[in-house]
Amino acid sequence: MAKKVKVKKYKLKTHKATSKRFRLTGSGKLVRTKGGKSHFRRRTSKRTKALLDEMVTVEGRGMIKRIKRLAPNMKK
Repeated sequence: MAKKVKVKKYKLKTHKATSKRFRLTGSGKLVRTKGGKSHFRRRTSKRTKALLDEMVTVEGRGMIKRIKRLAPNMKK
């Protein structure tokens, strides 16, 4: 009787930069943070700095597909 060959199972690894930049909301939307918050903000108005804090929904099926592939274990 022939022996069964074991098929190796590979672990899916999360792309850490993607998991830090993107989040899934409760309704299942993919949201991202805005860039440009780290430095050169002294001459920026308070209103502009406040607008950088809000999250933006990710548009485009291709981008959503890529992000879900990079972070397969994202919550939801």
